[in-house]
Amino acid sequence: MLTFADWLTLREPADAAARSTQLADLVGERLAGLTRATVHDLGTGTGSMGRWLAPRIAVPQHWIMYDRDDDLLARAKAGMTAGSAETRNTDITRLTPEDLRDADLITASALLDMFTAEEVERVADTCAGVRVPVYFALSVTGDVHLTPTAPLDAEVGVAFNAHQRRTVHGAPLLGPDAPKSTINAFIDRGARVLQRSSPWILGSDQAELVAEWFAGWIGAACEQRPELAQPVEEYARRRLAETTSGRLRVTVGHVDLLAIWD
Repeated sequence: MLTFADWLTLREPADAAARSTQLADLVGERLAGLTRATVHDLGTGTGSMGRWLAPRIAVPQHWIMYDRDDDLLARAKAGMTAGSAETRNTDITRLTPEDLRDADLITASALLDMFTAEEVERVADTCAGVRVPVYFALSVTGDVHLTPTAPLDAEVGVAFNAHQRRTVHGAPLLGPDAPKSTINAFIDRGARVLQRSSPWILGSDQAELVAEWFAGWIGAACEQRPELAQPVEEYARRRLAETTSGRLRVTVGHVDLLAIWD
């Protein structure tokens, strides 16, 4: 079984291919006049956002990377080659404008679905306190399409999305509702929010990633609805055979958001 760090490494090429280069270009334009840009990266993981975005910003940069895992933070810092970096192990939902006072840009990738509605509001409050561009990449939308299709695809997808909205510590996660909630929160605070579709489109050249993603998709669906375990047993076996042979094509919906104050 893959570790979480291994999973992040496996998905990094797909993430890089999916993120919106158009929004990245807009970010670069916003920072173009600076002698140095300070970027606060929330939920940095192994640092894939920094490795992807830093070369697209044509000014010297200093990245401040936040996570709750020291091993991930060490990997992220070591992997940064296009700018300097420091790390902070802290709860990003409790940051204040003072914590981000030197920010020229705030970023995050594949993060918003793990927030509750209250946490999105707190993060939006904090970002509004500094009024710099905020680029949230790869927020899941709940749209999954498998080719060729199979009768259980839709039912598993519904169960998976319900799992994404599961209650944790007494509050429901936003899951695929996160983009809409985030857009509304930033608009309420005076920002203009641009959005671009950023789907994963996975085929035979990414069979290992498809297999790992599919196993997680099925597992979460059955955790949410244990009664699915028996009906999907043969379905899962057939689908996994299709992934290992490279015959299964998967599109996983994401959206990138850029909040700016004019």
